[in-house]
Amino acid sequence: MSKKKKAPSSNTIALNKKAKHEYHIEERFEAGLSLLGWEVKSLRAGKAQLVDAYVLLKNGEAWLLGAHITPLITASTHVIADPTRTRKLLLHAKEIAKIIGKVNQTGHTCVPLALYWKGNKVKCEIALVKGKKQHDKRAAEKEKDWNRQKQRILREVNQ
Repeated sequence: MSKKKKAPSSNTIALNKKAKHEYHIEERFEAGLSLLGWEVKSLRAGKAQLVDAYVLLKNGEAWLLGAHITPLITASTHVIADPTRTRKLLLHAKEIAKIIGKVNQTGHTCVPLALYWKGNKVKCEIALVKGKKQHDKRAAEKEKDWNRQKQRILREVNQ
């Protein structure tokens, strides 16, 4: 008898791909996330989106707004689930002070980049970012296309 092992699944729950296109990422932080039970079950099923999410800094605390966690029908029968409720981000006081200092500078903001598992805890990667101009976005797109072309050429040469 042979026992089949499960393929190791990715630790990533949700990515904010739009943030990498819209902003220059300057500094990253790892924050814990204060969740309810039904939210954890939904995250295990991969039912999360960070598309329009952002981080609000208020009264020395960080809050995740706009993150959408779709409730599972079976897990949330006894609870009135709000999929876009405000969730508290758990950071050290020094990290929050650093983020608040940078956000108060012109052009800086704080956005979530990813939700992922670290052990049995859910973590949120947040970043201090600065908005890209239109010409920066075009240059990044050209760079990505050129790198893709280089990879194709190298593959053809190596075969």
